[in-house]
Amino acid sequence: MVISQIFVSVLLESHPQKTSVLFSRSRSEGTAVRRYPSSKEPLLEKMVMGLSPLFLVFMLGLGLTPLTLAEDDHRYRHFLIQHYDRSPKGRDNKYCETMMEKRHLTKPCKSINTFVHGNKNDIKDICKDKNGKPYGGNLRISKSPFQVTICKHKGGSTRPPCHYKATKDYRVIVIGCEKGWPVHFMSPLSLHTSSPELVLLFLRSISPLHRGNIHC
Repeated sequence: MVISQIFVSVLLESHPQKTSVLFSRSRSEGTAVRRYPSSKEPLLEKMVMGLSPLFLVFMLGLGLTPLTLAEDDHRYRHFLIQHYDRSPKGRDNKYCETMMEKRHLTKPCKSINTFVHGNKNDIKDICKDKNGKPYGGNLRISKSPFQVTICKHKGGSTRPPCHYKATKDYRVIVIGCEKGWPVHFMSPLSLHTSSPELVLLFLRSISPLHRGNIHC
């Protein structure tokens, strides 16, 4: 309603020769009141109705853009909840068990999950050329390595309490990007779906100590 009033006001100011405005003093309120001659009202109505479709398209554009950004931001925040911890403490089995429960990944027990540490802006930059390069499809591989903690379920029942084995590493990571936002973390165990060339590229990027833990 407010936007419509502003729109009409701007329209009136831009066409002073077509809509004469008369001012009178209201005896009851003592305020200036705008009056429009009745002969001009049909003209004003036609002008507003003629421009209303364009105005509607403009307003829809303003409304849809924030919704799209909010959806992308929601997926990015979900990615951070599952895979990001800026300043970890311990990075041992207890750390994994605490973090997996805290991030709601234990109902049922998730088989494996990786937490990436450091500056989250460096992770976002993987979706750009600044810190990433194509890895096939919507996947991107980082140019710089990250400190990571891999939490792997020890087996047995998938019902909580969940018990995990922690593995610390320092390596490049592979993530899925949508519209410039990180939305998916590619686990090393999912490399069997990649081409041999991509697997070789990934194996060259990780430390020799943990290559034996990769099942392609």
